[in-house]
Amino acid sequence: MNYPENKIRELEDKAKQVRRLIVQMVAKAGSGHPGGSLSATDLITVLYFAVLRHNPGQPDWPDRDRFHMSKGHCCPLWYAVLALSGYFPQEKLWTLRKLGTILQGHPDRRTPGVEVASGSLGQGLSVGLGMSLAAKIDKQDYRVYVLIGDGESQEGNIWEAAMAAAHYKCDNLCAILDYNGFQIDGRTSQIMELEPLVDKWRAFGWHTIEIDGHNINDILSAYDEAKLTKGKPSIIIAHTIKGKGVSFMENVVDFHGRAPTKEETEKALKELE
Repeated sequence: MNYPENKIRELEDKAKQVRRLIVQMVAKAGSGHPGGSLSATDLITVLYFAVLRHNPGQPDWPDRDRFHMSKGHCCPLWYAVLALSGYFPQEKLWTLRKLGTILQGHPDRRTPGVEVASGSLGQGLSVGLGMSLAAKIDKQDYRVYVLIGDGESQEGNIWEAAMAAAHYKCDNLCAILDYNGFQIDGRTSQIMELEPLVDKWRAFGWHTIEIDGHNINDILSAYDEAKLTKGKPSIIIAHTIKGKGVSFMENVVDFHGRAPTKEETEKALKELE
């Protein structure tokens, strides 16, 4: 499906704004995870500003869709999106990782809009499964979205949750895989190969959608397809670039967990103008 050009441009501009905030936050904090935050930016920007049913003025609104960031180290992305959505003042972003802040180095429930603490990789899909089953038991129509990473997809808990979600026909559950090809120690293909990944998810009984994770039209279409899929959970396998949008960060494993220097920050922000 092709979406209106003005809608695409609006979301592209919003994603660029989010990327600038990520770079500024991590630079000011002097630590954090810019690479994975930047690779998933388009996916989560589209989710929050075009797909997710949510209410920043009432974060615990019962009818809200649920989102859980399993790859919790990429919370600078989430915090930027939450601030721009109106969950808390944008000035709070500059307190990232400071003692006593509501914006910790991994998400927890002190942050408005965060459902569950995360950071222990591999557990997030099970959290989303629980939310999905709760909706079905309570006969609620909210949807559940979970962002997972490719490094954590090497963990067994992911596949246990995948098996259970298919068994219980959790068609209100959508996993989003930020498939940037890197984990903390290097390329996933060299550490623990995930391929053939699409075949694996299909074999586990999931509706599988493979996209360019930086193409806004593709992302919108994937979310719509997942919403229309009945009788099974969906996963969007989004091919992304670690550090997307900042040339010297792209596909550089060092920026998995390193803040940019002052000079690098200035260069990055210039590229993101």
